[in-house]
Amino acid sequence: MSEQAYDVLIVGGGPVGLTLALALVQSARGIRVGLVDRRPLSVPRDARASAIAAGVRRVFETLGVWPGMAGAAQPITTMRITDSGQGDISRPLFLTFDGDIAPGEAFAHMVPNSVSAQVLLDAVADKISVIAPATISGYAVEGGAARLMLDAGRILTAPLLVAADGGQSALRGMAGIGVIAHDYQQTGLVTTIGHELPHNGVAYEHFRPAGPFASLPLPGNRSSLVWTESREAAPRFLAMEPAQLAREIEAVMGSTLGAVTVEEKLMGFPLRLQIAREFVAPRLALVGDAAHVVHPIAGQGLNLGLKDVAALAEVVIEAIRLGLDHGSDDVLGRYQSWRRLDTSAMAAMTDGLNRLFSNDMAPVRALRDFGLGLVDRAGPIKSALIRTASGVSPSGPRLLSGLPI
Repeated sequence: MSEQAYDVLIVGGGPVGLTLALALVQSARGIRVGLVDRRPLSVPRDARASAIAAGVRRVFETLGVWPGMAGAAQPITTMRITDSGQGDISRPLFLTFDGDIAPGEAFAHMVPNSVSAQVLLDAVADKISVIAPATISGYAVEGGAARLMLDAGRILTAPLLVAADGGQSALRGMAGIGVIAHDYQQTGLVTTIGHELPHNGVAYEHFRPAGPFASLPLPGNRSSLVWTESREAAPRFLAMEPAQLAREIEAVMGSTLGAVTVEEKLMGFPLRLQIAREFVAPRLALVGDAAHVVHPIAGQGLNLGLKDVAALAEVVIEAIRLGLDHGSDDVLGRYQSWRRLDTSAMAAMTDGLNRLFSNDMAPVRALRDFGLGLVDRAGPIKSALIRTASGVSPSGPRLLSGLPI
């Protein structure tokens, strides 16, 4: 029975797993990193894009991969928020976020998923061992190592095993880690549109009774749409022909971006809140969706996962440099304590926003619109909210501040 030893084993070859692998190999000379995935690693056939907050962009800059993404990225310079009731003709603007995190630094960028995947795959190509496609049959902890069992009797070992295998994480289940979950009974709808008028780097969030409808700018006269519908209503939109769907989108957006064309098939996915009861187990750390799934209302899902990467990489590298066991309970406990508070706060915020805005009750609308107006006039509060959403914090991991580990 073959057995291969590594210093860190990562299960999951998405952007979170790839970024962690890159952070480790760039920060610790000679570290042996293995990356396991059930599919061959490749650039996804994905026309979608992800919002990358300023703090996470600094991670990519520090790791040297941002230049490869920047040419295809669109900075978000302004966010405009409206509140619309069922049947409303006008969409009054209640809140605007604009300004830079630092001079010349936008608070977020939209980056095509295919571009970020290609850049990350190229960056780790000759620096890590890729074991894919591979099926995991189990894992166990024996002494100072985790043993990962694959099909055909292959065994991989490492002092630290990282689960970056998504919201339905097999490793999380094998470790017996439960989740706290809530089904929103909502469907997230995603597509890309072309539009007649320029967006000028502005993102729009229209709060509607069914949930938020976000238009996020892409290069050229194009935008990524992410919106929420009830589970009962979503199939109607998913079945629409592109021309009919374009008319529905224009009805929501009004004259904001002019005439609209739908550039790709509308996709839907169920929305839920899911937080792992523990982010760690013996010799195991959860990152990304394996640890937490939040509502997309604030566009923080991927950003939360990449914050996990910055924190875990820092505690692991520091332990290695000090000659300590980087998969020990003490090291993993530090990672968990660092990430639990931020994750819980973001989950509570997105959950609260979704509950607050996904209704059309007149008294609730009046109160929330009054609150939005107050925030819009309170400069320090707006600045604090922007910095929180951007992921920039003086007490956060070094990578989020643009500093090497």
